[in-house]
Amino acid sequence: MGSRRWDMLSLVPLVAIVALIALVAVLIRIGAQTDDQRARTKLATDALWVEQTLRFQMSVDEDMLVRLALDGAADTPQDVLTSRARLHIAANPEMLAVRWFDAQGRLVAGVPEGVSPGEQAMADLMLRSPAVSSRPVYGPVTDGVVTMAQRISSSEGVVTATLALPLILDRHIPWWIAEQYGVRIFDVSGTLAERARRPVAEGAPQHGISFDPPLRGTTLQISAYDRPPAFGNSALLGAIVALASFAVLALVVVQRNAVHRRRAEERLRAEMAFRRSMEESLTVGLRAKDHNGRILYVNAAFCKLVGLPAETLIGRDPPMPYWAPETLAETLDRQRQLREGQAVPQAFESRFRRADGSEIDVQVFEAPLIDAAGRHRGWMGSIIDITEARRAARLAREQDETMARTGRLVTLGEMASTLAHELNQPLGAIASYAAGGLNLLDQGRNDPGLIRGALEKMATQARRAGLIIRRIQDFVKKREPQFVALDLAEVAADAIGLLGADAREMRVRLRLEAPPDLPQVAADRILLEQVLVNLIRNGMEAMAEGPRSGDVLAVRLTAQGETVRLEVIDRGPGIPEALSGKLFDPFTSTKSHGMGMGLNICRSIVELHHGTLEHAPNPPGGTVFAVTLPAGPPPATGDRAEAAKEATP
Repeated sequence: MGSRRWDMLSLVPLVAIVALIALVAVLIRIGAQTDDQRARTKLATDALWVEQTLRFQMSVDEDMLVRLALDGAADTPQDVLTSRARLHIAANPEMLAVRWFDAQGRLVAGVPEGVSPGEQAMADLMLRSPAVSSRPVYGPVTDGVVTMAQRISSSEGVVTATLALPLILDRHIPWWIAEQYGVRIFDVSGTLAERARRPVAEGAPQHGISFDPPLRGTTLQISAYDRPPAFGNSALLGAIVALASFAVLALVVVQRNAVHRRRAEERLRAEMAFRRSMEESLTVGLRAKDHNGRILYVNAAFCKLVGLPAETLIGRDPPMPYWAPETLAETLDRQRQLREGQAVPQAFESRFRRADGSEIDVQVFEAPLIDAAGRHRGWMGSIIDITEARRAARLAREQDETMARTGRLVTLGEMASTLAHELNQPLGAIASYAAGGLNLLDQGRNDPGLIRGALEKMATQARRAGLIIRRIQDFVKKREPQFVALDLAEVAADAIGLLGADAREMRVRLRLEAPPDLPQVAADRILLEQVLVNLIRNGMEAMAEGPRSGDVLAVRLTAQGETVRLEVIDRGPGIPEALSGKLFDPFTSTKSHGMGMGLNICRSIVELHHGTLEHAPNPPGGTVFAVTLPAGPPPATGDRAEAAKEATP
């Protein structure tokens, strides 16, 4: 086997020499075929194409001039002829002018107006000639401009047209021709018109075609920009040297190949040992199986995961001893899908039963097992124990629920504190009036007027306490939204009244700024009062925590076109820049004890009313929260009510 390998390797120099001879023969054959001839053939073909294109365009202009002459002979009105000429010039800018001359050579009309010496000379020349041609006659080319003339009839005048040859080249030679060749029209006096992207190299191939007619004594020439590459003997010699060098190198490779192969085999054995050590050190279980589910390989982590030795698992067919009985049917069905499905990675969760009887939750990632020949032999699975992760997720959910309950209790406590502050005054007044009435009775002063006055005042304070209780009850209970026409100033006044006690405790003065002619808005009173209470409370708490730049929290109402703008302006420390962009996101709060849901609920309520809620820094210090609501009567729709159920806490 070893000698045969050396025999095969010894053929490499012979193969290199044969390849060298073959390549030399091919190069000689290629050298015999002249690239220059092929390039000139293509050049001539492209030159003919350019010539035909230019002749066609000039024939279009000639036909137009002949039609104008025929129409003039048919007594077509001059304004009609002038309009036709103007349209043709607009569509073909290479035609600079069209002129009509009478039988005495006087200018009759022109597009544009005026006449050049060349046009007048051409008209006089045509009038002096007794012959009448069916096609236009071209004059000499001057500064790239040529004039052609056509007799209207033997007894009438002449119509002339002036063409700009550079414009003809620019407009009617396509870009792909201009990228390859320079095009010019010349006569014995020199170049008459030219179009070239760059200078033409000396010795570059060129092809000329007579351009007479239509232009007397002219030639159309196209030239390649560069000379054809010189293939020559230098390339042939370079190829021979390269192949000879390859033959020498091949001999060196033959000698060193055996050494390199032995080293490669040693590295392979070392890498295999390293890979085995790495697989055994993994905490992720690895298991390979064929299409029938028979286990081909397991690592130490998988054996530890299921509590079974590798000798028990390798070579075993389904069902496996570590499959949980309750998931046996599901696992067999998944094995069938892997066998019949496509070779694409898959992931799923399952349950394993360990050798000691305990069960664990696992995450399985199956990837196609491809051998060295590219055949799909089975599946390689990575198994991760997720039992603890699931337990941690359950604990996290329980903690979230506990936090939500705590938040609700905090909110209930805040409302109870507000209720106590609001009820303190009417209950105190009732107690005072009751004591006064008892004192009158104890003194024997049974004056019905005094006692009646005290009882009426007690009733008034009792109604006031009941109104406070009903207001807070409406504020906290869940109910259907009712969209009616509201005066925002009244809603703001009620919200300020509800928070008056808290404001006094936090040393904040609440001020309402509202114009008398403020338009009404279509809204639910309780929902808007909830938004105001939340925004005002946030501002007061921010000012209480400090630092503050004042002690006034202003609620400002303004009318802006079709909307009403409500601003809550505090003088607190402001909002940190890091929280500014996500302030309305759930669970985002600037307060250490806040749950971060108040502003999110406020925005949902405002959007339910087709309004916007935004915030901005207050230049003197603090923050401005602005609510913009559309003004107008309430719409007759039930969609808002359904959406409000979700927004109402």
